[in-house]
Amino acid sequence: MAVFLSVFPIVLTILALGVRMKAVHAALLGAVATVVAIAVAFPLSMPQMGAAVLRWGPILTEVIAIIAGGLLLSNVLQHNGGQASLAKWIEERSGKNIGTILLIVHGITPFAESVTGFGIGITVAIPLLVHLGLPASRVAVVGLMGLCAVPWGSMGPGTLIAATMADVSFHDLGIVSAVISFIPFTLTGMAAALLSGSAEHRGRDVFYGFLSGLCLTLLVTGMNLVFGTVPAGALGSLVMIVFYLMLGGKRPVPSLNREGWTALHGYAVLLSGVLLTGWIVSLLGLPAGWHYLASPAVWLFVASIFAARGWPQRLPVQKAWNAWVQSASVTALFLIIGILMSVSGMAECLARTLARTGPAYALMAPLGGFVTGSNSGANAMFAATQADIARSLHVSVLWFMGIHNVAASFLLMASPSKIEMALQLIPRATGTDRHWIQKMVLFVSIFVVLALMLLSCLFLLSVC
Repeated sequence: MAVFLSVFPIVLTILALGVRMKAVHAALLGAVATVVAIAVAFPLSMPQMGAAVLRWGPILTEVIAIIAGGLLLSNVLQHNGGQASLAKWIEERSGKNIGTILLIVHGITPFAESVTGFGIGITVAIPLLVHLGLPASRVAVVGLMGLCAVPWGSMGPGTLIAATMADVSFHDLGIVSAVISFIPFTLTGMAAALLSGSAEHRGRDVFYGFLSGLCLTLLVTGMNLVFGTVPAGALGSLVMIVFYLMLGGKRPVPSLNREGWTALHGYAVLLSGVLLTGWIVSLLGLPAGWHYLASPAVWLFVASIFAARGWPQRLPVQKAWNAWVQSASVTALFLIIGILMSVSGMAECLARTLARTGPAYALMAPLGGFVTGSNSGANAMFAATQADIARSLHVSVLWFMGIHNVAASFLLMASPSKIEMALQLIPRATGTDRHWIQKMVLFVSIFVVLALMLLSCLFLLSVC
């Protein structure tokens, strides 16, 4: 009975999402089911509930504040034309070649996703790809490939949730996730080159895609080691952007206009604020609470105000608010489900049962990203259980969580919500394109996830 109740909230949530129930309603249904399961078989005392609130309240607040800041910055830059100006300037500077495709997949999209998150990266990438003359279906697939660095999306709240739920170092999990991301980074580069490169140079272009993914792996790993997990995705992809623009900068192009410079300055404020305040807090050895000064939750809002040249206008604020109500509520509910399952013992009970399957469990590990469409949601629901399973199987929790984090993050690009977002950005896309796009993204995802599952099985088999 206890085993059934421990898995019931997860199964119910997945089924609700599978029948196309709205994510917020599915998450609410799962939360109610979790409360019922706790009342029946996993009672919580008042001291336990109080301790959970004290531990998780600040984390939950920071995560939903990061979501709000990322959405506000994105809407401000869309409203003032900053994103459009940057996109046009990059297109004119880099030209139409395989370098431009890889610039978008391993540079522009990961950077935009790292500083704003929640799929915003493809809203920058797809308009650029449309101008390159690719067919609508290929534009969508290549644009979605750019969501390969989602563990660092919106400055990493999903990875922060995973680290906290699994009780591992956020910094260390970022490094491990970066190393493991060699698989999705290289395969997305090769897939993008195969889909968009010229037939006569296909082998060369695919090799360039592999090298591009390798470079991004080394850069993000290095940035994690030097600057920490929060800015690593943005800094690594920023170096890739500079590299590709230097390669393509041989033709005369118009100067970047005022709106474009404003967008660049906003990004600079965000990155420098996170890095400098984090360095100061560390240098002065300030108490743990002071780390919030270096949180993206603060600097995303500061960057938004800077990019808006004052308090943002009503329209971008309203759009950000409407999107935040939806996104934050879903993420918060998934996180509450994960917290309740963890503190009540449901996750441990489920982990003991799943651990009996041994290496076969690796097949289930990446499911969360696909069903939730969010790295934060996937980690909130599954990270505690994954960590308990790793401990039951006596394998490295850090590496096992790294595999889970990267796999769930990658699979979300194949989620129905991301496919729909991509289609909405391509005016000439059709219903037939939707089927082909879903099939191709799943095809690439299967290769990536199979490689990650093999890595997971190797960890499990090493202790069996």
